[in-house]
Order: sequence, then structure tokens, then C-alpha cells
Amino acid sequence: MFDGHLRSSVDKAVKPLGDGLRRTRMTPDHLTVAGLVIAVGAAIAIGAGYLPLGLLLVILAALPDLLDGALAKASNTSSQRGAFFDSVIDRVTDALLFGGVAWYFIGEHSPHIALLPLAVSSVSSVISYERAKAESLGLSAKGGLMERAERIILLCLGLLFPVLLLPIMWVMLVLVSITAVQRFVKVWRQAAVAPVTAAKIEQRRSRRQSRRSVRRARMSSRRR
Repeated sequence: MFDGHLRSSVDKAVKPLGDGLRRTRMTPDHLTVAGLVIAVGAAIAIGAGYLPLGLLLVILAALPDLLDGALAKASNTSSQRGAFFDSVIDRVTDALLFGGVAWYFIGEHSPHIALLPLAVSSVSSVISYERAKAESLGLSAKGGLMERAERIILLCLGLLFPVLLLPIMWVMLVLVSITAVQRFVKVWRQAAVAPVTAAKIEQRRSRRQSRRSVRRARMSSRRR
């Protein structure tokens, strides 16, 4: 939801930061790895019960994820590899954070309650898969009530007010489930209106590859 409405505004806000980071000779992959390392620390802090520290580290882990795209654009280093790497690390980071919450719940509540954040993580992965699969078919699956930004915001709220963490996990599970259904219905309707054959899929893939090749050629000419 936030991704669709606020993405352009956020991109404009972080663009100067991307220009500044370009001068440090850092790469977007450096930022992505830094975010992953911080997320590991956040998961450990949350699992150990240090929720204020976990909150701080979750926020810090989100910053590199916010800035790596801005740096890639500023340095003209956007690539398929970078986009793939960033997407995979996002999924790993989510699993770590919700795994930390599950670990915390085992100590504070019971092993059964620990299944709740794991369920949130699992359904969130379904949401991401729906988008990836839809885009591979030339369809769109963006949007929904509970995308990644909303999940991180709610998690931060629960870490800020520990008494709310368990109810927030229940709310999040309901909302990510609704989002998964929303995306499924969206893609299902698109596919019903315009059935996609194997030939069409291959044609769309070829067009995307052609556009990417043109962009890479332009980027190479700029570097020269």
C-alpha cells in the first residue's frame, strides 16, 4: 500500500543521499550486505528479549535497504543481478526478524505462540512469490493492504510497545492473509481477461530482455 502511494516521494527524498554515497565508492551490494548483517543483530536482540535494541537495529537495517536503490541510480549501476540480490536479501531479512520474534515468544509465552510470527513470515513469502510469478508471466501483482513496508512498521510498533507485540502479530497475520488473497484475485482476473500462452510468455520475456540490453548498452556508453 505504501509502496504504491509513497514510492515516488521517497525516491525523490533519498536521491541526494544516493548522490552523496556515490562519492564514497560504495556499491549497492555493500549496502545490501550491511543491512543483512544489522538484521542478524536485530533478530538476536529481539530473541534475547532486548526489544528496544532490536527496534533500533530494525530501523538501522531498513536504512541500507532504502538507500541501495538510490545509490544504484546515482551511480548508474542498476542491474538484474543487483535487483535479484536485493530481493533475496529482503526475504532473508524478513525471515530473520520474524524468527527473532518467534524465539522471543518461546521464552515469554509458549512454543505454540511462536508459530504465529512464523505463520506471518510464511504468508509474507507467498505474497512475494505471487508478485514474482505474476511478473514472470507479464502480469501485475503489486499492491495490497500489507506489503513489506507495512509489515516492518507494525513490527517496529510492537517492539516499541512490547505489550502490543502479540496482538500486532495476530493483526499482521490477518492482514497478510488478506493481501495474499487480494494479489491472487488480481492476477486471476488479469489472466482471465487475457489468457497467456507459452508463446506470449516467451515473447514478453524476449521484449524485456531486449529492453534490458538497450539499457545496459546505454549505461556502458555513458561510462565511456
